[in-house]
Amino acid sequence: MKIRANQLSSHLKNSLAPCYLVTGDEYLLVSEALDEVRDAARTKGFSNRELHVATTGFDWDQLTASTGNLSLFAEQRIVELRLPTGKPGVKGSKAIIELVEQSGPELLFIVTGPKLDRGGSNSKWAKSIDQKGVTLPIWPIEVRELPGWIANRMRQAGLQPDRDAVTLIADRVEGNLLAAGQEIEKLRLLHGEGKVNADDVNEAVANSSRYDVYKLADAAIAGDATRAVRILGGLRAEGVEPVIVMWALSRELRTLATLDDAVRQGADLGSAMKTARVWGNRQGLLRSCISRHQHGDFHRMLKASGRADAAAKGQRYGDPWQLAADIVVGMARS
Repeated sequence: MKIRANQLSSHLKNSLAPCYLVTGDEYLLVSEALDEVRDAARTKGFSNRELHVATTGFDWDQLTASTGNLSLFAEQRIVELRLPTGKPGVKGSKAIIELVEQSGPELLFIVTGPKLDRGGSNSKWAKSIDQKGVTLPIWPIEVRELPGWIANRMRQAGLQPDRDAVTLIADRVEGNLLAAGQEIEKLRLLHGEGKVNADDVNEAVANSSRYDVYKLADAAIAGDATRAVRILGGLRAEGVEPVIVMWALSRELRTLATLDDAVRQGADLGSAMKTARVWGNRQGLLRSCISRHQHGDFHRMLKASGRADAAAKGQRYGDPWQLAADIVVGMARS
């Protein structure tokens, strides 16, 4: 059975399916949907959870063996499988189908992965989940929908925003829902519940003693490796999601790579910055950063940020914080 994201809460109030397939590329929405399913399962006695991540070289026998000791007296268990590519292969497909067949009162089986293409949606393993349980495709929030999503999220947090406050946050996060969620929570903690306008948003940002990802990116671009690493450590200590960190760094690296390419092709850097809509007060920072690096450096760091982002999302092995530290030091090098 396929349901939409806005139907999940009502579905879980009425029943808990034996298996779920949750797919999508929007990290925050997928994570929150999974949390809803897990919370509903806990209220029904599923107190034990196992997580398997099917990266390269994954042992599928390990997955099926984990359910080999289920019995009438076994503890109700959640077995969760992450498919970073959405393509488990022949052996993986067989293992998934086997666990779908075993799912039921003792075993809740959850599979999650990126948005599936037509072949993935029509695969035997995906259809087996759809036939016995629930398929939940998570669609991204479109740009035109973002202000409404932010306004609703703020109201859920006890805030009563006006239009300018919503617009300011939407402009600040540039479509990143995880960053938007962080900004809203920060505003709630600093401002308190109640009416919120654009001045309140600006004041909360100015008065926040917390490190933020924008300061991290600026320190790295400015060439201050010591400060950048210190800010990165502060972000980690405050519990900021590494996905947000990698989003901020990747955004800056894409801009730097584009500008560097334009200069190498003979374009004027100032004109290229205007085309890229770089704010005037940041043009000096980016100009200095570009002058410190060789052609191709930013593209290499951008690829590294992609690997770090995948690690942060559990799609590959690696410490995303260490990878992020390597990137900011690389950006800051003199």
